[in-house]
Amino acid sequence: MTVAAMWEARATQGRGADLLAWARAQELPGAPLRRETFRAPQDRVLVITWWEASYDDSGIPELPEPPGDLVARPVHRWRFESVGDTP
Repeated sequence: MTVAAMWEARATQGRGADLLAWARAQELPGAPLRRETFRAPQDRVLVITWWEASYDDSGIPELPEPPGDLVARPVHRWRFESVGDTP
């Protein structure tokens, strides 16, 4: 089964570039099947990693909490399991 782990944070005012650089520099133990990093208005950063694992696998690595001065609120995290592609 493939699980996507999503990590999303909002930077403090004017620190979006710093948060993006911090997130991109984070290494995870083990290599995901895929990793993508996104940015959005209001200095938000999203990282999605894909893993070959079960939904409730406690061994799926996640990005840590960034330094407190970089974020305007706590990080949001979600997991999704793949249900396959639509033709």
